[in-house]
Amino acid sequence: MELSAQRHHELESEINVGVGTVSRNFRIGQETVLILAAALAGFFLKLAIAYSTFGTNDVASFYMFAGSLRDHGLEWTYRNGVVFFSNFPVFNHPPLTAYYLELIDNLSKNPLLREYSLTFPFLLRLPGIIADLVSAFVLIRIRQLTRRLRIPNWAMLLFALSPVSVMVSGFHGNTDSILVMFLLLAAYACLRERPIWCGIFFALSCQVKIIPFLLVPIFWFFWQRRQVAMRFILPVALVTAALWIQPLLQFPLLFFRNVVSYNSLWGSWGISYCLKLTEWSQFKGGFFNLPTGATIVVWALKAAIVGSVFAIAWRRRHFADREVFDSLACSWIIFFVLAPGVCPQYLVWPAPFILLLSPILYGWFTIASSVALFCFYNSLTGGLPWYIGIARNNADGFGQSALWALLPWFALIVGIIFSWKSAISVNSAAETETT
Repeated sequence: MELSAQRHHELESEINVGVGTVSRNFRIGQETVLILAAALAGFFLKLAIAYSTFGTNDVASFYMFAGSLRDHGLEWTYRNGVVFFSNFPVFNHPPLTAYYLELIDNLSKNPLLREYSLTFPFLLRLPGIIADLVSAFVLIRIRQLTRRLRIPNWAMLLFALSPVSVMVSGFHGNTDSILVMFLLLAAYACLRERPIWCGIFFALSCQVKIIPFLLVPIFWFFWQRRQVAMRFILPVALVTAALWIQPLLQFPLLFFRNVVSYNSLWGSWGISYCLKLTEWSQFKGGFFNLPTGATIVVWALKAAIVGSVFAIAWRRRHFADREVFDSLACSWIIFFVLAPGVCPQYLVWPAPFILLLSPILYGWFTIASSVALFCFYNSLTGGLPWYIGIARNNADGFGQSALWALLPWFALIVGIIFSWKSAISVNSAAETETT
């Protein structure tokens, strides 16, 4: 009788555990469905915006780049580009972007696509919109894989419906969201211990824009500590060589000048904006021919960024697989705090990584960025409803945009204060192996 009562108690406990597990899994399933629904809602909202608007003058620039590529080829386009600023060429994208522009230029002339108003501006923005959806799916998967990266529901919903990505991917007209998707996939490959896939995705992110090369040390030291660094770096080298072979063999110096040595607009963000407010002649300037003082500041800030990223990569090389997201987030925060120039659409770059580092910081950063971007695009378009936004090369316009951009900059300064110590510390509990 005593044994029977004990067995009954054990069975009752097992049933309660089973019911609790089923209930928890059902709740998690409901949460996932809700987040997926929000991501799909954001996807269709961006499609609607892209279908019914022209976008910013970046769209016009890409359209003219496509014409240059069609009529004159890649080298001529790098050399002449689209002239906006005193006859300086401004085509600064890797060849993969050029190849895509040629593709959608041809597609936009297809009678069937034209009949359904699938024009060049829409096709230009379509990959970025898809990339946002893929990024949301990847974050859901990351959330399911590790308890350490269990993102709160409100933060996932905010990412899925982020006003920042709605404005950048749906309206602006550039390739930044694609870069983010590939970089997030590369980090996800670290979580899954797939160095080859990590290398492929990382290389593809660098084919959209070259800025992810800044983050090479994080991935290199991560895989080196696991003794498989060559399985990461070889795909990076092979993919990059395959896609860069034309400019590297035919016009390497021109390619380096336009793409590798590209600088953003001085005085449009953060430190450079504050220095420009002093009205000292050495801190005036824009894209080209910066005064000596501004040039020194630019190179000093770049050196500080590279050094900081290297320090993070080296100090955190022992950490567990999931910590690579924190390393990337801290590196992006440092980049945006110190960068001498930042374009508005760049604000999507750090978003998923800051979300994984600190949902609270992500929330504040998203709010600040949303306000800054709304004011920026509203100024470009002349007010609601938005259709086309034209950036004008005048000091007042850039000054107003940079003033609003102080909001996300300040948010990231707060973030770096709270994250820097953990970014460079070596936490033995998080190490993947003992030394």
